[in-house]
Amino acid sequence: AEIPVVERLLPDARLLEAMREAVPQALMLPIGTSASVGGASDVRVEGMEGFGVLRACALAGVPAIEVRAISNEIAESDRSRWRIGRALEALADALPGMLAAAAQ
Repeated sequence: AEIPVVERLLPDARLLEAMREAVPQALMLPIGTSASVGGASDVRVEGMEGFGVLRACALAGVPAIEVRAISNEIAESDRSRWRIGRALEALADALPGMLAAAAQ
């Protein structure tokens, strides 16, 4: 492959600080890409979609961070216990402040 394999990306420091100020109650956690529903992992947050976007931004020199609202624990395979609606509400509540902070 012509594109080197990257196992870890760091968030843009300025954007991360802006998010910390905009949403001080939010947890700032690493996001893993290798967990599986019902499986074990050494991270509390899992998501594969954002890594590709972050990698593309890094290659293009565009500052980026990934923001996620958590609906369930990684090991929780019972989808009836997932709180997707509440996670989306939390994201909607935080988004205006985050966008304003990122624009500064």
